Amino acid sequence: MANFIKPLDNSLSYELFGIKFKNPVWTASGCFSYGLEVAQNLFDISKLGAVVVKGLSYKPRTGNPPQRIVETPSGMLNSIGLQNPGVEYFAKNILPKLKEYDTVIVANVFGEDEEEYLKVGEYLNKTEGVDILELNVSCPNVKKGGLAFGSDPDTLYSLVSKLKEVVEKPLLVKLSPNITNILDTAQASVEAGADGLVLINTLLGMAIDVEKEQPILATKTGGLSGPAILPIAVRMIYQVYERYGTEIPIIGVGGISNTEDALQHILAGALAVQIGTALFFDPYSPLKIIEGLENHINRKGYKHILELVGKAHKLKLES
Repeated sequence: MANFIKPLDNSLSYELFGIKFKNPVWTASGCFSYGLEVAQNLFDISKLGAVVVKGLSYKPRTGNPPQRIVETPSGMLNSIGLQNPGVEYFAKNILPKLKEYDTVIVANVFGEDEEEYLKVGEYLNKTEGVDILELNVSCPNVKKGGLAFGSDPDTLYSLVSKLKEVVEKPLLVKLSPNITNILDTAQASVEAGADGLVLINTLLGMAIDVEKEQPILATKTGGLSGPAILPIAVRMIYQVYERYGTEIPIIGVGGISNTEDALQHILAGALAVQIGTALFFDPYSPLKIIEGLENHINRKGYKHILELVGKAHKLKLES
């Protein structure tokens, strides 16, 4: 077992980065807002392994003009534009209410340039109640012609290494799948000192209205998420785990709607999974998956969920 993770008494609970998680089921950034709407109207979010809040910039952002979402076969395209009230508003008005619940809080960080990323990272590093930072590197770098930070290994290395100089809390890098080889950006992140990797963010896509004969989204393109991207996420997690094994923790996200989907991520190498688009059509899906994972472990005779992490690799020689 890698030294950064320690199983606890419950079959789904463990300690990662010295932080205790009740289970490996997290919510994904952008699909759960800041968790309070669900906590107040649907279920106790203390039951979740972690809540990853909607992305935070240094200053408030209004996001993109409508139309910003369109349903697609087995998924959806979104171009919200990272709308958020800014990191200071979050820390002063949202986080105190979120801290009332017994769950791990992960803050998603983004910026238009390195300076903004560093400002947000430094601010959240000093903010009590935020346990982990998740770096969204799918954002366009305004100083480099709009190329996403996560599309260029050198730019990514620079960003992560500079953040590690000012951030003491665990730093996860959420990798973009919009790249030729996911191992290039994974390697850049690992070498720069990332504490963990999150795979994957949305894929770039487009939908066209055939009657109006024009793109449906105001920004023309958007991020594809939902069940359609599950096989891509599983493949990329498998690739990265095959390269690094237990050297660095991997958090899986992309296309998870049920327990079987979550198990695919885990067997490919993910220590935890994030539920995103499924929340829109079944907001109770994280709770169902938590129960499903526990039932699967009991049925298969395992003692702990960690026994399944990366097991698809261990069995390949026996097939």
